Amino acid sequence: MALPQHTILVCASFRVSGDPQGVCHKRGAASLLPYIEEEILDRGLDAQVVSTGCLKQCEKGPVMVIYPQNAWYGSVDSEASVDAILDAMEEGAVCQELALGQAP
Repeated sequence: MALPQHTILVCASFRVSGDPQGVCHKRGAASLLPYIEEEILDRGLDAQVVSTGCLKQCEKGPVMVIYPQNAWYGSVDSEASVDAILDAMEEGAVCQELALGQAP
């Protein structure tokens, strides 16, 4: 099985105890996972979606990170936000309106 070209991390605010807490969870990040997966399939993207523990950017949540670009996004709280990010990803760009930054 080939590795995906992109990995999309979505903060689900899971803590060591396994309980979801925090801003990303409370703002519905986990409810966007099925939509992101559906969009990946509809767009024919070579990507996988992974829900994560806390990404330590709570004040900017919900948070999403795309690798290998290492592009960090905040306030990803709607399908429109996801669409804007995936549109930019397809173009090889970063969605500046939601970008928190891009680590080296």
